[in-house]
Amino acid sequence: MTSEPVFVLPGDEIDASLVPSHPKKPLRLGPGLRHVPPNDILPTLAGQLVTDRQKNAIRVETSGGRYVPRVGELVIGTVNKSAAEVYYVFLSDYTAPVLLPQLSFESATRKTRPMLAPGALVYARVSLANKHMDAEIECVSATTGKSEGLGPLNGGMLFDISLGMSRRLMMPETARDGKVVVLDEFAKLGFQFETATGRNGKFWVDSENVKTVIAVGRAICETDEKRLDVEDQKKLVKRLIKDLS
Repeated sequence: MTSEPVFVLPGDEIDASLVPSHPKKPLRLGPGLRHVPPNDILPTLAGQLVTDRQKNAIRVETSGGRYVPRVGELVIGTVNKSAAEVYYVFLSDYTAPVLLPQLSFESATRKTRPMLAPGALVYARVSLANKHMDAEIECVSATTGKSEGLGPLNGGMLFDISLGMSRRLMMPETARDGKVVVLDEFAKLGFQFETATGRNGKFWVDSENVKTVIAVGRAICETDEKRLDVEDQKKLVKRLIKDLS
């Protein structure tokens, strides 16, 4: 059974049961939280309280604002330029680029590494996030050496969505946990498409049918912007399908 999301406002008291308490790991406070000695934790932002009990971490998730890279998160980046050993990649507007080593691809060597032009899209994982160093991303698993679905995103269209929507789309069960059903509704009706979601507020869609790409992208963006519930999402998909015919 999925627990209901908990939303907080600046200065709210956080129930102790919501704070993870790993016996061996120190508690990690993420963005939007401040420790007030001796034992109080207070929100400094309005948003959803998100806990990761495995990592013994807690943070406030806002729908808007600027994306802050965190190790392990999946992102969609836009290549800005290349240097001798790295690509400079933008994860969001008006922020410094992150680094993508040119050998951070499956089976990449100096001769076989992909040649990415400015504007190319990549699906990657954040591998280094430190306020004292440039953030880095990778398109290969450090443990298996395989791409595991990461790498260049060819074709398709990229849509900007809120950070909150990207989090919902990346939940294990998007329809059940994230309350986003538009993708399932299109799939049930036989539409074929491929998607990728970046934690940095990016949503990519590809299909052999350009109209399908636009319809799926519009459905996600409209669900996000208008905060549509499940029933309204189903009505939206029906309306968009009529526009396709």
